[in-house]
Amino acid sequence: MHFLDQAKIFVRSGAGGPGAVSFRREKYIEYGGPDGGNGGKGGDIVFEAVAGLNTLIDFRYTQHFRAPRGIGGSGSNRTGAGGEDLVIKVPVGTQILADDDERTLLADMTRVGERITFLRGGDGGRGNASYKTSTNRAPRQHGTGWPYEEAWVWLRLKLLADAGLVGLPNAGKSTFINQVTNAQAKVGAYAFTTTRPQLGVVRHKQREFVVADIPGLIEGAADGAGIGDRFLGHIERCRVLLHLIDANDEDVAESYRIVRDELTAYGGGLDEKPVVVALNKIDTLDDELIAALSAELEEASGAEVIPISGASGVGVDWALDRLLEAIPAPDRPVDDDGEEDSLEWSPLQPGR
Repeated sequence: MHFLDQAKIFVRSGAGGPGAVSFRREKYIEYGGPDGGNGGKGGDIVFEAVAGLNTLIDFRYTQHFRAPRGIGGSGSNRTGAGGEDLVIKVPVGTQILADDDERTLLADMTRVGERITFLRGGDGGRGNASYKTSTNRAPRQHGTGWPYEEAWVWLRLKLLADAGLVGLPNAGKSTFINQVTNAQAKVGAYAFTTTRPQLGVVRHKQREFVVADIPGLIEGAADGAGIGDRFLGHIERCRVLLHLIDANDEDVAESYRIVRDELTAYGGGLDEKPVVVALNKIDTLDDELIAALSAELEEASGAEVIPISGASGVGVDWALDRLLEAIPAPDRPVDDDGEEDSLEWSPLQPGR
């Protein structure tokens, strides 16, 4: 399945059905009168977040969505049928943005089963029976029905994960996620092996959490260099970031600073998230060099550095322990102030 994380679509609700102009004509009934029924309401445009979807690829081929209009009223005071609501199913984590600037957030679908009525269908028009008064016994006017609503919108998917992997190309992110999850991320000895985000579920110490791997960043990614920073949006909701640095880089401190600068340039609070720093691929070095590089990296980052090898698994459990410390347990979520917060969401607890 191809991955697509943004799409532009057109949506239109249904117009209301017209009211009827009708007069009662029945044998043996001395007095007739108006009996035109009201028109039916038009269908709404409804967005629903569903499980099992992780791409917007369907919206590349179907871009126009129109709800049916209401049915017109008829005689004998019969109201027309309302148009069925058009439900558009999107992945959890989908944002709906205004078309004019692609920045105005109109809705954010973060929970499985969440539904929003985005455009309301028009109300049905009044039939002539509703216009009858003591002085207007035979009205012939009727309502034509309220018009539809329509809009062009952008859909933008931000995958929901507890932890996000960041680093330069070939830092070993795909190898790491393959080691700790059942993901089958592509691994290769060349830059930008990963071209789209990957998700995997980690099971560690009787806990589960979701990890997201995004394509590598290079210097100038915020300005479009390499693949750019467009995929960073997929880790905006992460609790913690795992920053992997290749131990074979010429300057591990500079490798760390390049990625940190790109996170800062992107914004979205990524540079403020808790970070676990890991020196990867230590299976290719001796202990003395590992200690020297770790000390250099600790000085540059101001944080504890965990030497690991994503290929052999050395130190991986240590890194997972640090990630778990930053991810609240599902039964006792906490907010940024350390207080219990029962409203927090987890990818593995979609019903909360």
